Amino acid sequence: MRIGAWDADSEPPAPPGELASLADAEEERGLALVRACADLWGRQPLSRNGSRGKYVWCDLVVA
Repeated sequence: MRIGAWDADSEPPAPPGELASLADAEEERGLALVRACADLWGRQPLSRNGSRGKYVWCDLVVA
């Protein structure tokens, strides 16, 4: 199963940190969670409705 989200910010996402080190963090936990749970994830630049941005996605194996 592929899950994805479009973001109007064209800057690449910050590299995901280790989930354990982000346990008390209030920001930037999203990609760490994706990295911990997903089988594969990535991003690609994308234009949508005249706006530049990015598409971030992850693949999960359905058991």
